[in-house]
Amino acid sequence: MNPRWRRRVLPLLLATASLVATGSALAASPVLLVSIDGLRAGDVVDAKQRGLDLPELSAFLHEGSYATGVTGVTPTVTYPSHTTLVTGVAPAVHGIYSNYAFDPTWHNDHGWNWYAQDIRVTTLWQAVRDKGGKTASLMWPVSVGAPIDYNLPELWRSGSEDDRKLLSAVSTPGLLDEADQALGVYPQVKSYTAEDDARRAEYAAWIWQHKHPQLLTLHLNSLDAVEHEYGPGTPQAKADLTRLDQVIGKLRRAVTQNAQGTVVAIVSDHGFAGVQHDVNLFQPFIEAGLITLAKPKQDNPETKPTVANWQATPWPNGGSYAIVLQHPEDQALQVRVRALLDKLAADPRLGIERILDAKQVAERGGNPQASFYVGLKLGYESSESPLSPLIGAPHELGTHGYLREHAEMNATFLIAGPGIPAGKSLGQIDMRDIAPTLAKLLEVALPQATGKPLL
Repeated sequence: MNPRWRRRVLPLLLATASLVATGSALAASPVLLVSIDGLRAGDVVDAKQRGLDLPELSAFLHEGSYATGVTGVTPTVTYPSHTTLVTGVAPAVHGIYSNYAFDPTWHNDHGWNWYAQDIRVTTLWQAVRDKGGKTASLMWPVSVGAPIDYNLPELWRSGSEDDRKLLSAVSTPGLLDEADQALGVYPQVKSYTAEDDARRAEYAAWIWQHKHPQLLTLHLNSLDAVEHEYGPGTPQAKADLTRLDQVIGKLRRAVTQNAQGTVVAIVSDHGFAGVQHDVNLFQPFIEAGLITLAKPKQDNPETKPTVANWQATPWPNGGSYAIVLQHPEDQALQVRVRALLDKLAADPRLGIERILDAKQVAERGGNPQASFYVGLKLGYESSESPLSPLIGAPHELGTHGYLREHAEMNATFLIAGPGIPAGKSLGQIDMRDIAPTLAKLLEVALPQATGKPLL
């Protein structure tokens, strides 16, 4: 063999063999995954019956495949659900049990589970990167510090303009400034209007066209915000969804015009239900001596309340509460807490539908820290403040977080693109099946996933 030929050609042959052996990510279908937070399955599947004109979303029903409903996770709230959507496992496995970080002493100032380091299993982003592909993400929950090449995560502090500095600090270096120069200023992270979502979708299209990721995940928040404020199915919610339908159509055209092999998947994290009552389970736990509040400082009596000591505490999730014991092995404490919960459940004013024990929580893949789980009836939600009245007027008119058996909690799954069967109903599916389905299209592995590919 000519030495010069060996130096030039042999490395190319070895690289080609390596790509064949490992399966190049470049041969897979690129995937755009868009989450419309709070999109009820029936709002698309039964759009006409509900008085909705959604031509872009409805197109998936005959151009691609769709679920009639997606059974969510426990609890049916945003951050655990979005983590399941990119891992294919339940919260008990991936480690994100709530929107909020566990804070039994009330010191964390309502901090959220923003950080990807808390995810315990392989994500789609990591799997694509492991195969040599590039990834991008905008506003996806639990993505701060995630292994994403082009990342604008969801994270805020006060909702002020200063949050932009925070976003810049945790995003891919230089990405925010580069995109701003091309498109104008990126929306405030804690601003959730349909126009904000339209702008974020423009950013997603720009990243897709200029950075060429194999996988892009995008989280749109405005529908969830409107449904919380006004309730699901209201004129305000319908108007927002109609605007988002246009956003989806424009984005879909932008990512497929020069990449005909692109698969577009539309998902949501949960459904929605109207609210009429607030229920505060912190109050009876305080009265029972299971939570002891710290005394306010004499020099500043308006200091925010904190907990001096606790034995058992509620952990609110919209339409449910996880109940965590500091010493779950303490049988006497378990009996004491169960007796309190049974007493509360017997009061019809509180709207408690069901109390799950630790075994039942585990069977649902829910929070392994919870010794009990309290599911509220539809129309009841956890109070905004732990010091609010036991029963009060709702602080919002719609919520989620109820037990996943409620049809109102059904999430959405729509998918279209090359190789996707047209006009195919997948029936009722499990949320854990979505990530393995996308992984198969991306030709990557999710070794811990418990869901199954749907197509």
